[in-house]
Amino acid sequence: MLSRKGLIPEDYLLTRLAEDVQQPKYKTKQGKARFVRKNGACNVAHTNIREQGRFLQDVFTTLVDLKWLHTLIIFTMSFLCSWLLFGMIWWLVAFAHGDLDQKGDDFVPCVTDIHSFSSAFLFSIEVQVTIGFGGRMITEECLSAIIILILQNIVGLVINAIMLGCIFMKTAQANRRAETLIFSKHAVISLRNNRLCFMIRIGDLRKSMIISATVRMQVVRRTTTDEGEVVPLDQIDIHMDNPVGTNGIFLVSPLIITHVIDKTSPLYNLSRDDLEQQDIEVIVVLEGVVETTGITTQARTSYVSEEILWGQRFVPTVSEEDGIYAVDYCKFGNTMKVPTPCCSAKELEEAGDSARFSLNDGATSRTSVRRRRKAAVVRKSRMENK
Repeated sequence: MLSRKGLIPEDYLLTRLAEDVQQPKYKTKQGKARFVRKNGACNVAHTNIREQGRFLQDVFTTLVDLKWLHTLIIFTMSFLCSWLLFGMIWWLVAFAHGDLDQKGDDFVPCVTDIHSFSSAFLFSIEVQVTIGFGGRMITEECLSAIIILILQNIVGLVINAIMLGCIFMKTAQANRRAETLIFSKHAVISLRNNRLCFMIRIGDLRKSMIISATVRMQVVRRTTTDEGEVVPLDQIDIHMDNPVGTNGIFLVSPLIITHVIDKTSPLYNLSRDDLEQQDIEVIVVLEGVVETTGITTQARTSYVSEEILWGQRFVPTVSEEDGIYAVDYCKFGNTMKVPTPCCSAKELEEAGDSARFSLNDGATSRTSVRRRRKAAVVRKSRMENK
């Protein structure tokens, strides 16, 4: 008997039993790798780094960039190693001075009540964390013990300062604030003011604002220079037309960020068919200062060719209700189809008004066809009644 794996072709996808699927679903083809993922993470792997020592030159940033588990393990091992190291030093001081041997009442030790390595380790912990149980203490007998006490206090303060700084920076990282900055799942290309535009929608879920927010866009694609050099990730800046007409945006409600596709745009020669065939990626970067903390934050996303919808626009999300403006985030990524020419912005500009007339004529012709069909049906029904 054939196995289930042998009966089902690899080109088909298994669907759930609850789905009523009339036709089999095929796997989508493996597309081009993204330079920036939808969540903003950069899809870049750094390999063959020979100068690993450069990371140790900036220890603080390295600790902040590590995962929480690794950071906590490093700090725990730092405390344990420092306690053990100075515990060994205190034991050696007591051994050299003869504190471990039983002496008379007139003998003055360097550190009182140290009889073994365990007691020296406990005294090391008491000194560094300033617990001071009172049973063990340093005396004026040994100058070396005083110097070691000063050194251990300095080392403990340095470890505490680095640990508190790393924990504060990790908890107050700007990427946490970026989780509430959202982008539309798709980008759209349609006409706005008789010009072909590339549009996305951004929004902020928190009431605390992003101060001096700015949006930047780049097109990443594979290009070839006139000399034949292949640039696998050519980053080209594209000009933004912010809704408020300035460099900064007032991100209180969701905004539609528009890029007019003109002669300076890398999308100038791109038509709808070219968009389906070419592998391009549009990276969107939103930067600003968090109002509550004053830390600069950055949110990123990208749109590949399959996520750019031609001939659609975003539906409105803001409405006025009882004297206030209400934002419906259920419609944040919703789009609707609008009449849009399939040609590129270059061809549209060269055609001039004829392109708009052809667009209107197409809509008029479709309406006239519907009217003729409806009239023919009415005439046919009248003839049958006669």
